[in-house]
Amino acid sequence: MLTINEFPGRTITKDGKEHLYFGGTSYLGLQTNEEFHSLFIDNIKKYGTSYSASRKSNIKISIFDEIESYLRELTGSEACVTMSSGYLAGQLVCDFFSNINYSLYYAPNTHSALFRNQQKVFKNWQELEGAIHKNTGKTPVLFLDSIDFHGDNFPDYNFLKKLPLKDIILVVDDSHGIGITGEQGGGSYRYLQTLQPKELLVSCSLGKGFGIQAGAIFGSNKTIENLKNTSFYGGASPATPASLATIKDANILISNKRKQLDQHIHLFLKTIVDPSLFVYAKGHPTFNFQNELLAQYLQENNIIVTNFRYPTENDSLMSRIVLSASHTQKDIISLCNILNTFPTQS
Repeated sequence: MLTINEFPGRTITKDGKEHLYFGGTSYLGLQTNEEFHSLFIDNIKKYGTSYSASRKSNIKISIFDEIESYLRELTGSEACVTMSSGYLAGQLVCDFFSNINYSLYYAPNTHSALFRNQQKVFKNWQELEGAIHKNTGKTPVLFLDSIDFHGDNFPDYNFLKKLPLKDIILVVDDSHGIGITGEQGGGSYRYLQTLQPKELLVSCSLGKGFGIQAGAIFGSNKTIENLKNTSFYGGASPATPASLATIKDANILISNKRKQLDQHIHLFLKTIVDPSLFVYAKGHPTFNFQNELLAQYLQENNIIVTNFRYPTENDSLMSRIVLSASHTQKDIISLCNILNTFPTQS
């Protein structure tokens, strides 16, 4: 484990030596972008550093409705509600469906934001499909991640298409997609809606694609209103208004950074000799591998990537190259040159 004293940008200094950093989740590089900082600071001056009152309070700040409307239009959903984090957003949806009227099913590799400790996460889609077909009486609710880092879901969702979706409420965590994938960064909501599930809800963190501490849930007007009428929602502090306001104020910057990231992905795939080293999804800047020798080889060549066990020490090692809009073309080419000299026979 490497401890640093500032937010990691495109480089990290380790043992007095600069390393290129291809890890984390700052896909657009907003967290270290000066223009983004300036917009954020202006909004802090207007809205304060935090806002801890319930959204049910008799005093309301208009920015919440404004940004929820903006995000609703971006994703193509009927309605949106924001929360203080993606994890809390997922837990609100999980809590809402955790009653005798529903049977909950968890697809392989579903993030813990969508479940409680006692929930069973299926090891493979075949087992899950069999269990859903045996379901009787209760309405099935299926939870999954859009970007599962195993290539099973986004962009084609082939396993999902095999299920009787017209009878299933679909809950998808799009934390690694929103702001990055889909039309104008709208994520997977529009596409998933075309699969015509019984009902669709998408929850997400807004930190990865939009660089701010907040979460959101997208769905129908009726269900979003039902979520807002829960004590879970009423008792929780909302996202910081300054953070939410910055999403809209930075929309041109975010769009330009997304285009830059797309160019980096294209350059990487064009330059690397053996893309079969990785599992990746078209249009997403993460390239996953399970080869400890490769991670070691990269570090020996002054490149640090995501490489740790997640979400607990008992889980499998997560190794991932992450491209960011903060990288330069030279960074991408340097990475590819090193990868192209990796002795794959090892």
